[in-house]
Amino acid sequence: MDFAFQRQDETAISETTKIVPLTCHGHSRPITHLSFSSLLANNPSSGASQFYIITACKDNNPMLRDGLTGDWIGTFIGHKGAVWSARLSDDATLAATGSADFSAKVWDTFTGETLATLQHNHIVRAVAFPPGIRTGVVATGGMEKKLRVWDLGAAVVGTPGGTVNGVNGTGNTMTPSYEIGEGEHQGAIKSIVWTRDPNILVTAADDKKIRWWDLRNRACIATYDIDALPTSCELNSGLDDTPHGTLSVAAGKNIYFFSGSQPGQLLKHIKTDREVASVALNGAQRRFVTGSPSDTWVHVWDYDLERELETGRGHHGPVWTTGFSPDGMLYATGSEDGTVKMWKFAGGAYGLWR
Repeated sequence: MDFAFQRQDETAISETTKIVPLTCHGHSRPITHLSFSSLLANNPSSGASQFYIITACKDNNPMLRDGLTGDWIGTFIGHKGAVWSARLSDDATLAATGSADFSAKVWDTFTGETLATLQHNHIVRAVAFPPGIRTGVVATGGMEKKLRVWDLGAAVVGTPGGTVNGVNGTGNTMTPSYEIGEGEHQGAIKSIVWTRDPNILVTAADDKKIRWWDLRNRACIATYDIDALPTSCELNSGLDDTPHGTLSVAAGKNIYFFSGSQPGQLLKHIKTDREVASVALNGAQRRFVTGSPSDTWVHVWDYDLERELETGRGHHGPVWTTGFSPDGMLYATGSEDGTVKMWKFAGGAYGLWR
């Protein structure tokens, strides 16, 4: 057996049940980040969801896949260093990537063209799009300790860019930007989350602070001190289906959940007995999954009981990144082993699971 789920019931009697995740090959080095698009459509005849997933990797080449099946769609070629962050716009028409080559890139996901190359003076660790379709801005941050918002609509066509599937793109080094909170970050920005409110951004930085920013006055409106360096920070589905979502943060042996609508409002802080590399919440199911640098497993938890329920085994390296699909019916994990696995999180048939 390639893997198993170790399931723990309320009587503390464990049983092993065979669960088959989909394994997505193609990357050649560790996966650093993955993220899903929003839910784009439902097929009325089949009931199938439509959404996409993008993965960042140390092999320099982010990949776009069908979010339901994991089928490869395209590889964005152009970065010259490890890619640390990759996100899709809500409608999946744009992709943004941040790299160790001191640049972020914005891509057209239909043609594979590089729409803009955003030059920085250090490694770019985080990118984010605002909510909405065909957005005209993107946020970046990283080792410069600067949070920037770039105006893609005012970009001036510049140098030749990358290719995807043999399609030439147009790069861009003349995109205007402005800095938010100049001088406030005292450590590298590791994550940026654009909340469902287009005016509010969240950053997680190596100065062990989570910050909420209001773009209308370019000021920090809330902060929260965490106990260790942040390893992941993502906006997940809201508890009880609240539309603004829930912010999930992993830092050291700590997991934090914050309100998606009230800046700085902590909902829950869970201390664990192992380091946590990544966390993703399914708010409707009140479950969350974690990866750890100290093992190769996926850990499934009960949010209310704060207790581990299942352990998924199948990766051959630490799980650095996790995320739930927008319909909450599956989650994906990215590992040091260079693979992405997709795990069904629903009863009965779903997608390729029959």
